[in-house]
Amino acid sequence: KYGSKEELVELLAAINERGMYGVADIVINHRCADEMTDGVWNKFRDDVSHDGLKIDWGKWAITGNDPVFGGSGNPDTGDDYGPAPDLDHANPELREALKHWLQYLQNDIGFKGWRLDFVRGYAAGFVDEYVSATVGKDMFNVGEYWTDLAWNGSDLDYCQDAARQRLCDWINGNNKSCTAFDFPTKGILQEAVKHQQYWRLKDKDGKPPGLIGWWPNRAVTFIDNHDTGSTQQHWPFPSDRVGAGYAYIMTHPGIPCVFWDHYFTWGEELHKTIKTLAAVRRRNGIIADSKVKILAAEADLYVAEIGGSVTVKLGSRYDMGGLVPAEADGWKVAAWGKDFCVWEKNPPAVAAKAAAA
Repeated sequence: KYGSKEELVELLAAINERGMYGVADIVINHRCADEMTDGVWNKFRDDVSHDGLKIDWGKWAITGNDPVFGGSGNPDTGDDYGPAPDLDHANPELREALKHWLQYLQNDIGFKGWRLDFVRGYAAGFVDEYVSATVGKDMFNVGEYWTDLAWNGSDLDYCQDAARQRLCDWINGNNKSCTAFDFPTKGILQEAVKHQQYWRLKDKDGKPPGLIGWWPNRAVTFIDNHDTGSTQQHWPFPSDRVGAGYAYIMTHPGIPCVFWDHYFTWGEELHKTIKTLAAVRRRNGIIADSKVKILAAEADLYVAEIGGSVTVKLGSRYDMGGLVPAEADGWKVAAWGKDFCVWEKNPPAVAAKAAAA
């Protein structure tokens, strides 16, 4: 379905030549077994031949307290993953085999970064070990630590500091070798756009309320992924406000991540919106730790200035009063859509015209 090994190697080489690099989705908290022992799926073998330690494991490779798959290994160092056997990362032999496999993906295939699945399932220190043994912490690595937000029934609590702190603790635990998907920002932002509650987008200290407000250069922002949206729909962003969602993450600090479905399968309008917003970010030098000045965070209106050269407005309110960026000051509309507008100050075309005059 996805092509051959040779085609993958060729693709990654072409990506590298263009100043980019491939990030592999690494699922090592759990693994579906290949064979059964005593009626339970708990025996593993290698799917792909490679140099180094082979994956020829029995139930010793599964955590001893896995409630389903009859493991005999050490106790789990993180949360249990119910649908598949949890691997025993406390076992040195297993860790060495995983590192050899990752080195194969790096050196033989050409991947240069890792997207680590369900990292709340094993201790953060192992993440540092795997990254340090392969691509290194200077490359882009990101972990899927799906934090539980605080709710009061069906209402999201205003303060999500506990969720932010859990992500910070995990990042510190992996020795800053791996960034984290900013689940708090996703959850807060989608509640804000869904219910016209844009007051949520400013925390008690006047900062963005997700991980980007505390540790922006370690926060990977996103609107949806294969779990929250797509065919699974576990926690989807409101479909009629996806453009506004991208207007927020593309103009704000953090490391924004574009969902394949949104860019390639949701139609030309959203495709153009995301492409335009990405160009605005790049053109204005917005980076992970760019400064944000929140000018308004009310029920139906959010306005923020980022890096002194970009302003974004979210919400249904049309009348912004004195918060409308003035054209006389060099501001020009760069992107707009349902419940959002983005301005940039002295964009290249305007600046060039002024210089010529």
